[in-house]
Amino acid sequence: MTPAAPSTPQPQANSAEQPWPVRSVNQKIQNWISRLGQIWVEGQLTQINPRYGTRVAFLTLRDPAADMSISVTCNPDLLQRSEVPLTEGSRVVVLGRPEFYPGRGTISLRVTEIRPVGIGELLLRIERLRQLLAAEGLFDARRKAQIPFLPRSIGLISGRASAAARDVVAVAQNRWSAVRFEIRDAPVQGPTAVPRILAHLGELDAHPEVEVIIIARGGGSVEDLLPFSDEALLRAVSACRTPVVSAIGHEPDTPLLDLVADLRAATPTDAAKQTVPDVDAERAGIAALRHRNAQALRNWVQREEHRLDGIRHRPVLANPMSMIDARADGVARMRADIRRDVTRLIDGEQRRHDHLAARLDTLGPAQTLARGYAVVQRLDGDRHVVSATDDMPTGTQVRIRVSDGAVRATVTEGENT
Repeated sequence: MTPAAPSTPQPQANSAEQPWPVRSVNQKIQNWISRLGQIWVEGQLTQINPRYGTRVAFLTLRDPAADMSISVTCNPDLLQRSEVPLTEGSRVVVLGRPEFYPGRGTISLRVTEIRPVGIGELLLRIERLRQLLAAEGLFDARRKAQIPFLPRSIGLISGRASAAARDVVAVAQNRWSAVRFEIRDAPVQGPTAVPRILAHLGELDAHPEVEVIIIARGGGSVEDLLPFSDEALLRAVSACRTPVVSAIGHEPDTPLLDLVADLRAATPTDAAKQTVPDVDAERAGIAALRHRNAQALRNWVQREEHRLDGIRHRPVLANPMSMIDARADGVARMRADIRRDVTRLIDGEQRRHDHLAARLDTLGPAQTLARGYAVVQRLDGDRHVVSATDDMPTGTQVRIRVSDGAVRATVTEGENT
């Protein structure tokens, strides 16, 4: 026997006599909403309350074509992981599950994925390209060339008869009337912009007189500025030997050309000011430098004159002989002292000489002979002086010296005392 199927509970009748309580109504609404499951919803963010450090962030998603909105909740980390910064006004597509809270009678969308659309997708592609080129070093300041002080000729790439081109030329010629331009017209938006700009860029880079190239446009939306974030154009600008100036008239959004170019100008007018010097300002600067140099030279001459006057009024230069006269007395005294010392030294040495001479005379052989002594020398052999009778045997020839001369004699007899 087959068991009977369970009976489906019949909904409670609703009438003025049998009304549903609020909890029943909210429960029924919650059950019905939960049947939707996960859904994709497109809208515009109008309010973002991240509440970092908590588990829930609160957002408001608005329909851009109607005055309708829905509350959205998500994990705050979902906002931080977004490759494109999410701000109020961003167009997004979210994946979430509608949730009804019976206690408050409110509905919200609990999302687990957020994707930017429209401009957000464009910004995401630009951001990825920026990261790639930055990793390759194309934004490195060391790669950027110096803009010449006064270029002989300036290459200008801009739209045909555009206000940006007129501003660059007018401002540059007002600042330096002799400046020359090589102007190339090219589309600055749309699919044909990048090929034309690349062709003109290569031509101007090879021009022998062009010393700087300006790429100018008078601003626009994010979509309009896409050519100036094209990878082919950015790599061509980075490879240019001629310095390139980015002059895109924009501020909120920055195309990648600003980062690759050698110089970024806020507007075309600013590009002309940064590329061409102001002749009036340069003349004023030269005049100021000449005035400063002349004043410095005059001050130096005045200081030297004061120094010379001070030196001339010194006593030594007012009466130069006074220094010689003052020193003459000292020199005379020193000469007298030297002469006295020398005389004293000579006198002392003379007295010492006389004393030694007197002693020599007293002790010398002449004085001995004068007192009656004699010196006897043998004449044979080496004529040595004899001092004993044994040295003079009989018959010896001798020389006898006395005080007034000498005689020769022969020994005939010896005698001992």
